[in-house]
Amino acid sequence: MKRLLTMMAVFGMLFAFTVLPDVSANTDTVPGGPSTDGNTNINSIITYDEMIKKLETIEATSKGNVEVFTLDDYGKSEQGNSIYVAKAGDGDKKIWVQAQIHGDEKLTTEAALQMLKTFASNGSPDVKTILEEATIYVIPMYNPDGSILNTRGTYLENEDRYLDLNRDWATDKFEAKESRIVYEYWTDLKPDFAIDLHHQGFKTVYGTNESTSFSLGISLAPDGPTLPDIKDGLYNTVTKQMQAYVYDSMIDYGYTHIDQYQVCGGDEKYFIDIRGGVVSAMMLGTNYNNLNDDGHSNPAIFFETKGNTREGNLGQKSNGYLTKQNYQALKALMYGIATEEIYDVDPERWNDIPAYPSAGYLTDYETSGY
Repeated sequence: MKRLLTMMAVFGMLFAFTVLPDVSANTDTVPGGPSTDGNTNINSIITYDEMIKKLETIEATSKGNVEVFTLDDYGKSEQGNSIYVAKAGDGDKKIWVQAQIHGDEKLTTEAALQMLKTFASNGSPDVKTILEEATIYVIPMYNPDGSILNTRGTYLENEDRYLDLNRDWATDKFEAKESRIVYEYWTDLKPDFAIDLHHQGFKTVYGTNESTSFSLGISLAPDGPTLPDIKDGLYNTVTKQMQAYVYDSMIDYGYTHIDQYQVCGGDEKYFIDIRGGVVSAMMLGTNYNNLNDDGHSNPAIFFETKGNTREGNLGQKSNGYLTKQNYQALKALMYGIATEEIYDVDPERWNDIPAYPSAGYLTDYETSGY
């Protein structure tokens, strides 16, 4: 196993939070949501400028329920774009939500905006509970430059290269302006929980021919090399409970086919244990440039929706549905955090979420000693 883990470290940087196409997928696969037919119409997907307009509309019609602001006091993106944040609620529990850290994972922004629109105008009991018990901080487009360019990463003009922002929260990195801006805001805010929204490639749910539409992930593998040693195993337990809570709330939702997030290499599947990822750094309490000298940390999980615009495998027929499943999962988890129902979940319920037999861990660090 030690040899295997060391081999995985060599390839870790290539995978980040993206799943390669599953070789087990075939033409008989049942789609998780309407078929995309491999088509993407970028014109139908929200742009950076459109996001700003929607945020302004949401704030204006929210009667004070939603506040929108930028992180300009911390800086702007590599290309000089503002990073926007929306705040809702006034409860004690602070929940951080970030979307589109990868610029070609665009439906996550749509889901975040739908959630904010709900906070602005919906008076249902569950929404009232969320806003009374929690304060939500949403970054609907972490990577505005990548979104505008329709690229996964941001572009470092001085170095003429692209950088994956989701691999930049390591103490020896923080190369991009976006990383330093958002990190400093995180250290000032000190949230209690974080939810990260992503897209992934096509795969099938283990033991079925169902195309995975939605995966639940923890960037530091549960029961893996890192997470059990953080906070005496607290985050190892809580992140499992968070995932299981979402799973139980979503398993009967339409065509949603849910599994655990894994990456694949050929026929083998691996769990990730990525320490340079943003939500991993949050759980590790990463202290960059002495900005987090009190060691703040928080549990975090991520959602993965199938398809992305870079590879041309999102289609208009499925966009609404795929966005809706993110919205439903977000709302459910926020309610579970607000009411503390997540703590009532048996953490071993996490093991009931479908997953392929694992061949080990995919890492971005030296694994010697594990």
